[in-house]
Amino acid sequence: MTHDHDLVLRPTAAQTAAALNPPAGRNGGDLVVETLAGLGATTVFGLPGQHALGMFDALRRSSLRYVGLRVENNAGFAADAYGRVTGEAAPLLLSTGPGALMSLAALQEAAAASAPVLAIGSQVPVAGLGGGRHGYLHELRDQQASFRDVVKSVHTVRTQSQIPSAIAAAWESALTAPHGPVWVEIPQDVLLAETALPVVTAMDATPEEVAPRPELTAVAADLLAKAARPAVIAGGGVVRADASGKLLALAERLNAPVVTTFGGKGAFPWEHPLSLQSWLEDRHTTDFLEDADVLLVVGSGLGELSSNYHTFAPRGRVIQIEADAGKLESNHPALGIHADARLALQALLETVPERPDPTAPERVRTVLAKVGERLDAQDLGLERRIVDAVRAALPDAAPSFWDMTILAYWAWSAFDPRRPNTMHSAQGAGGLGYGFPAALGAAAADPTRPVLAVSGDGGAMYSIAELATAKQYGFDVTWLIVDDGGYGILREYMTDAFGEATATELARPDFVALAGSFGVPAVLSSPDTLADDLAAALKTPGPSVVVLPALLRMFEPTHL
Repeated sequence: MTHDHDLVLRPTAAQTAAALNPPAGRNGGDLVVETLAGLGATTVFGLPGQHALGMFDALRRSSLRYVGLRVENNAGFAADAYGRVTGEAAPLLLSTGPGALMSLAALQEAAAASAPVLAIGSQVPVAGLGGGRHGYLHELRDQQASFRDVVKSVHTVRTQSQIPSAIAAAWESALTAPHGPVWVEIPQDVLLAETALPVVTAMDATPEEVAPRPELTAVAADLLAKAARPAVIAGGGVVRADASGKLLALAERLNAPVVTTFGGKGAFPWEHPLSLQSWLEDRHTTDFLEDADVLLVVGSGLGELSSNYHTFAPRGRVIQIEADAGKLESNHPALGIHADARLALQALLETVPERPDPTAPERVRTVLAKVGERLDAQDLGLERRIVDAVRAALPDAAPSFWDMTILAYWAWSAFDPRRPNTMHSAQGAGGLGYGFPAALGAAAADPTRPVLAVSGDGGAMYSIAELATAKQYGFDVTWLIVDDGGYGILREYMTDAFGEATATELARPDFVALAGSFGVPAVLSSPDTLADDLAAALKTPGPSVVVLPALLRMFEPTHL
C-alpha cells in the first residue's frame, strides 16, 4: 500500500543539473526573494537599510516588483491594504532596529484587522545575537520581543539553509485563518554572504482551512430554525472569507435582519430589505439586537465598536462563528464555533430550513426610520451632504481607505460600500496615518481601478511624504483631505468631557500648494462642489489631491 506521505517528488535531470550548478553571485538575500517568488508573491513593499541591503540587492535579480515608501509605518499600511484587497500575503522588507520598530503601529493595525502581512526584517550579525551589548548599529537586546505581542508568529533565521523554511512557515501562518501579520528576522551577515545553495523553486505553504465541528453547526441550525426573532451581526470575517453570498442566502432563508460591523462593511447589501446597515452606535439598533431571541454573530468578536461601546447586552441565545479562537465568547457567552465564516455558513445552509417571516422587512424599516429621526433632530446636514457627495463621486467598484477622522467615523455608520471588500479603515487598532499609504497599496494590487483615500489634516501630516511615492509610481489614488485645523475628533471628545480642548489645534501647510510641489495636481473644494471635484479627480489617471476645508461634527452618542 502506498500512502500520500510516502510519495517523494523526484527531480528531473534538468532540475538536478540546475541544483548542482547554481548561478554565481547569489547571496542570502537571493534565497529570500527566491522563496517569496516560489510561494507566489509578485509585489513587495518596504524601505532599504544598512543591514537589509542583501535583500534589496537581490531584488534586482528577481522578478518581484518592489514598491518603496518613505516611512516604514506607511510601508506597513500599504502592505496591509495589499493583503486585504488580494487576500494574499504581502511581503514587507525592513531593516534592523529603528526601521523595524517604525513598522509596529502598522503591524498592530494588520493584526487587529486580520490582514496578512509577511514582515521580513534584518538583524545585527549572528555574533551580536543573544542579548549581549556588542555595540552594533541598530542593536536591540531582543528585537523579536518587540514584535511578539503584536504579530501572529515570530520566525528567526541563523543560517542560510533556514531561510526558505522559515519564510514558508511564516507565509502559512499569515494566511491561516484568522489572517494576520508575521515577523521573520535574518542577520545581516547571513543575508550578505555568498551562497552555494540551489535556487529555491516553487514551495507549497497552503494553510489548512478552519472547518466547523458538525455537532456545533447542528445545534446552531436547530436554534435558528426555531427562532422567533433571529438577527445577524456580520463582521470582517465574512468579508475576508469571501462569504457575503452565503450570508445573503442564509439571511434570506431565515428572514433574519442583518447589521454589519464597521470592519464588515459590504458583507451584506446595504439596500436589502433585511439590511439594518451599520448603525451600531445607535441605541435603536442596539435595542433591536438585544431583543433577538437567537443572535448569529459571524466573523466578529463583538468588541468595543461592534457593541456600542460594550453597552450591548443580548438577552437571547448567541451563536458566534469566529476564526480567531481567542475571540470566541471573549465578550458574551455563546455557542462558540471556531471556524472560517465561509465554511460555517455553508454548513448552516445545508441544514437550516426555510423560515417564513413576513414581518422582518417592516421591523427593519422601523429601526432605520427611528435612526433617521434621531439624526434629523440634530443639526447635521453638512456632514450628511458630504457623505452623500463622496458616495456619489466614487465608482461602485473603487476601493476606499479611511483614516481616523470624523468623516471616517461617519462613514462607518452611514456609508454604503456597494461591494464587499471595498471599504477599509484603521478602526482595528485606531492609529493615525492609515488612509493614504493604504490606498497606495491597493493601487499597487489593482491598477485597473481608481482608489480613494480620506484623511483629516492631522492624519494627513503622518503620511504627506508618500505624495512622492504616489508620484514616483503613478498610482491612481485620489486623496481627500478634510482640513479642520486640528485633531477634530479629539477636539470634540475633549470639549464634551472637559468643556474645552487642549493640544488639538495644529499649524498645517497649504495642502494644495504642497501637493503641487510634488507634481501632484490638487484642488481646493467646498461642500457644494465636492462631488464634482472628487469625480473629476477619480477620472483623471495618476495621483491627485482634493482639499475640503470643513468643520464637521459627530452625531450624538447613545452609549453614554
